[in-house]
Amino acid sequence: MSDLPKRVVDKMMEQDPFSAWMGMELIEIGKGHCTLQMTVRKEMLNGFAKAHGAITYALADSCLAFAANSYGEQALSIETSISHTRGVVENDRLEARATQIDRGGRLARYRVEVKRLGDGLVVASFHGTVYNSGKSWFE
Repeated sequence: MSDLPKRVVDKMMEQDPFSAWMGMELIEIGKGHCTLQMTVRKEMLNGFAKAHGAITYALADSCLAFAANSYGEQALSIETSISHTRGVVENDRLEARATQIDRGGRLARYRVEVKRLGDGLVVASFHGTVYNSGKSWFE
C-alpha cells in the first residue's frame, strides 16, 4: 500500500468510531481506489432477518471516503446513490471496492461495488460524487 493513502486512512479511522463498530477492515488503498471487507452481525439485521440497507450503504460510503481522500486532500461527498440488488444475511462476508471514474478540478466521481465473498455476487452498486476541498490532511 502506498504511504500517503494509508496515512490518510489511518488518520480518518482514528476519528471514525462508526466504521470501527461496523468491523470494517482495510484490504487495499491507493490513490483513487480502496477495498474494504466486513462481516454482517446479528445486530445489523432488520425485521426480515436481512442486513439493514444502511449496512451496505455505510460500507460503500466509507470505501468511497477512503478512496476519495487518498490523494491527501480532504474530500467530502456531495451526492451518493445505491441500488441493493441482493439480500445479505448474518455472517455474510462483504467486500466493497471503490474505483475512481473521473477526477478533475474540485469534483470527482466514484463507483463502489459491494460483493458477497461467499459466492462473489454483487449485492449493491453505489455511486458517489465528492468535492475536493483543497485542504491537506497533513498541514
